[in-house]
Amino acid sequence: MSQIIDYSEEVMEHFTNPRNVGEIENASGVGTVGNAKCGDIMRIYLDVDDNQIIRDCKFKTFGCGAAVATSSMATEMIKGKSIQEALKLTNKAVMEALGGLPPVKVHCSLLAEEAVHAALWDYAQKHNITIEGLKPPVNDIDETEAFYEMPGAND
Repeated sequence: MSQIIDYSEEVMEHFTNPRNVGEIENASGVGTVGNAKCGDIMRIYLDVDDNQIIRDCKFKTFGCGAAVATSSMATEMIKGKSIQEALKLTNKAVMEALGGLPPVKVHCSLLAEEAVHAALWDYAQKHNITIEGLKPPVNDIDETEAFYEMPGAND
């Protein structure tokens, strides 16, 4: 028996019309995170300018509708922000912006937060800088993982 999940209009909007889908060639930072429990994988790409402002960000997500919606919303929330402002992104803020998530989908908002932080970490490593308050990603997936071999990952 399948369970019907009641999503907010905003979640449905970001799932059916996701913003910022794709990749950024020569990205300033890339963060990939995943959740083995549900199989969701998110990759966030950042384009950061010389003033440490996020000029652009994109995402690729393999996962459920809530995973796509949280990725979409998270990228919208950090675009145009400083790296310090982006670091303040929380899963709670993503959930609130989406009008809430069912309890069984809260982990998707955590992945979105973690993916942004992992991309910021990658940016800091590539530019040999320290971003105050940023911790190394604990859920980062190696670039050699089979993300691109998953059905739908390149659609």
